[in-house]
Amino acid sequence: MTPDPGDDMRDRERILQSLESVFRTAFEEARAREDTDLMGRLDLDYQRDQLRLEVLLDIRDLLAPTDEDEAASLLEKARTLRNITKLR
Repeated sequence: MTPDPGDDMRDRERILQSLESVFRTAFEEARAREDTDLMGRLDLDYQRDQLRLEVLLDIRDLLAPTDEDEAASLLEKARTLRNITKLR
């Protein structure tokens, strides 16, 4: 049996929890210093980073091999990705 390359990938929830953990630590430090400007920037940065990370995880999932669609070539997946990302 061939090992699944997906086994080496970190779980989506674990990745998002790591991002949140880093954010919460920085946010609590800013709160302790009563730095409301930094708290606002951190909140905006967190939302932006979370959105970007979710997009990257979606792309990773799209390109990952699946048991159901072994016939799909990387080129076909790239075309699908191109269609998804086209500006309309």
